[in-house]
Amino acid sequence: MSDTQTRPQALVFYGALAFSIFQIVTAAFSPLSTTVVRAVHVGFLLFLVYQIYGARGQRLSRPSVWSLLLGATALLFAFYHWWFEADLVYRAGDMNQTDWIIGSVTLLMVFDAARRLMGWALPMICLSFVAYALLGQHLPDVLMHRGYGLDQVVSQLAFSTEGIYGTPTYVSSSYIFLFILFGAFLEQAGMLKLFNDVAIGSVGHTRGGPAKVSVLSSGMMGTINGSGVANVVSTGQFTIPLMKKFGYKSDFAGAVEATSSMGGQIMPPVMGAVAFIMAETINVPYVDITKAALIPAVLYFFTVFLMVHLEAGRAGLNGLPKAECPNPLTALKQRWYLLLPLVALVVMLFSGFTPLFAGMMGLALTVVLIMGNGIAKHLGAKGLRYAFWVGLGLACASFNHFGITAIFVIVAILTVLLLVKREQNILSTVVNALYQGALHALPVGVACALVGMIIGVISLTGAATIVAGYIIQLGEHSLLLSLILTMFTCLVLGMGIPTIPNYIITSSIAAPALLELGVPLIVSHMFVFYFGIMADLTPPVALAAFAASPIAKASGLRIGMRSLQIAIAGFVVPYMAVYAPELMLQGDAGLAATIFVVFKALLAVSLWGMGVIGYWLRPFGWLERLIAIAAAALLVFSLPFTDEIGLALAAVLLGRHWLQARRQRQLAPV
Repeated sequence: MSDTQTRPQALVFYGALAFSIFQIVTAAFSPLSTTVVRAVHVGFLLFLVYQIYGARGQRLSRPSVWSLLLGATALLFAFYHWWFEADLVYRAGDMNQTDWIIGSVTLLMVFDAARRLMGWALPMICLSFVAYALLGQHLPDVLMHRGYGLDQVVSQLAFSTEGIYGTPTYVSSSYIFLFILFGAFLEQAGMLKLFNDVAIGSVGHTRGGPAKVSVLSSGMMGTINGSGVANVVSTGQFTIPLMKKFGYKSDFAGAVEATSSMGGQIMPPVMGAVAFIMAETINVPYVDITKAALIPAVLYFFTVFLMVHLEAGRAGLNGLPKAECPNPLTALKQRWYLLLPLVALVVMLFSGFTPLFAGMMGLALTVVLIMGNGIAKHLGAKGLRYAFWVGLGLACASFNHFGITAIFVIVAILTVLLLVKREQNILSTVVNALYQGALHALPVGVACALVGMIIGVISLTGAATIVAGYIIQLGEHSLLLSLILTMFTCLVLGMGIPTIPNYIITSSIAAPALLELGVPLIVSHMFVFYFGIMADLTPPVALAAFAASPIAKASGLRIGMRSLQIAIAGFVVPYMAVYAPELMLQGDAGLAATIFVVFKALLAVSLWGMGVIGYWLRPFGWLERLIAIAAAALLVFSLPFTDEIGLALAAVLLGRHWLQARRQRQLAPV
């Protein structure tokens, strides 16, 4: 291949490396102000998008001259915020001609980059908000505002901290990028293989084992992956063909993978990076967010696991031959060290350290482990001991002083460089993780920058009060109707846009209304967050379902419909949490009340699964299925006597079913 052919690829490669290194340095040592970091972060995002995607959204084998110019312009304009930082602060709100040009062009480039990367849906939504800011004075009285000029809108969106450089970009340039990079390093180190081996060895031989493997491996990988859709594409290459091979229908196999991968976004500690945005948005500790998410996440995966088990029973599907399943203990014994960064991350987060600090330590420890693994190929056990002691030093330093920790990080990096001649794979693994991490951050980062415009317009015009007013007015008569309206708002906005921007939009518009209606703060934000995730499983768009479609070789629409059945906990649990906040560890109720609510939720989602699949110990009749679904619905809402009626129906139904199944087994020929 000639130099002219390889140069564009090298440009993307080195640009992505520079992006990752810039983010690591600024996260570790904070040499620049947050406004400069946000601007350069957006500049790198635009530069890489223009080198990788063409004007029609197609992947480029090599960028055109226009792409090179646009990317260079985006970076140049980003550094304008660095070079003239003091001047921009001094004349805030009073742009000169250069500011006007740079601000306007940057806004257009953010729109264009988002269009190339993720299609028209999100840019059109954001463009409608910008149009509202410019033309809202001509609308009817209910929607009208006082009117804003183009210069005011550009100043607000391109130079304030409430536009493209607002809170979403701040979180993207700090927490989100770091945790996406953390996930990329773990994936390069072999975490995906470890998860797959543990999952296959644990449940692969049980009834419906291949699908249960998908639930476990995709769920575990989703906890460190920033994108559920990307998780579908990566783990689905292995799990979907495995499910089809052992008798699962194509649409069901695709649906299991889609629901499991999206569920990873609600499982602590990373939660698809939304936890960090939520913590910044509502100003509560990150640990409180993860605690609130834990029980609903367990319920979600319990439901998916149960649906897989019931479907396997209904269809008579067995598991893998046990002899072909790897030993999970052996897999853990061989690669246990890969879990150290994840364990260290959780310990530090729950010990009061900031997510930024914990992410840096987790990332540094992963680099050390990759290095130690490479050394072990030459030095055997000495290499693993080296990795262990350096990792222990990092952990001790993290509880002492950040400067000491930085020294450990520098020593680790220098050691990697010194070992390049001995083991090339060490450096190639680290470099590839830096490269892949930057590419994985593109859709999230661009979406955060673009959605920042919506936040800016809402802040400028007060548009959120209009929607919130309608929800509150409706809630005065029925909280349930307000919740349903909010749910549909999240689902409609989520059609075609990622989870993070969907949460940012709906948390700005709908969540404050639920709070006004008496829904606890964290519960109101979790409610819109959960339905933002469900949007990726809900037809007609269903991004996760359509990502699984080419792998499963089934219609994305059919996969989406099946996903709705499997992921019912994602629809039921948010409603239950509103009526019983104990489900998210909110409120003043004691341990007994929390246990009862969790039991009720488990029973509700189990009944729903039995009703939808039509099987428990034996096939359900249509009347039994309807009664199961009715009992589940009664258990969801804490209205007078609904719990008692639901529990009574469930007891009669399940007791009768168990007796009939027992009698059927006794009468069956031996």
